[in-house]
Amino acid sequence: MTARPQRPASNRPVNPSAGKVVAENRRARFDYAIEDTLEAGLMLTGSEVKSLRAGRANIAESYAAPEHGELWLINGYIPEYGPANRFNHEPRRKRKILVKRRELAKLMAAVQREGRTIVPLKIYWNDRGIAKLSLAIAKGKKAADKRDTSKERDWKREQGRLLRDKG
Repeated sequence: MTARPQRPASNRPVNPSAGKVVAENRRARFDYAIEDTLEAGLMLTGSEVKSLRAGRANIAESYAAPEHGELWLINGYIPEYGPANRFNHEPRRKRKILVKRRELAKLMAAVQREGRTIVPLKIYWNDRGIAKLSLAIAKGKKAADKRDTSKERDWKREQGRLLRDKG
């Protein structure tokens, strides 16, 4: 008698792409002071999902903006999926961000009253295989703040070297 493999407790098959980051905006933490983050869904077409599964996307120059009571991802780049042929999508089209009404009100208030920016941090797959977008409410840094961040990062790196060498 052979032992059968154990299934997960939820009776749902394990998703191989769970937790996989598709695109990350690494520059956001340098250009902005991140105040708050939240997770949101994205309204995508089939060819966009296929392209994301292939690990191809770029959100480096993108931002989120409220328009007509909805939140939109603007300038996010998801390249065309080759086999989709004529049913393909526009690579830089506006994509609707799915957030709850209360979260949307909070984001809109931060943008309109406090002058904050909504910055996408990363696109990733959650444990159920659904594409999610990590958003941040951020305040833009001035040039001096960026220099301070750079100096602090360099000092931390130097501290690590010193501790490792003296260790």
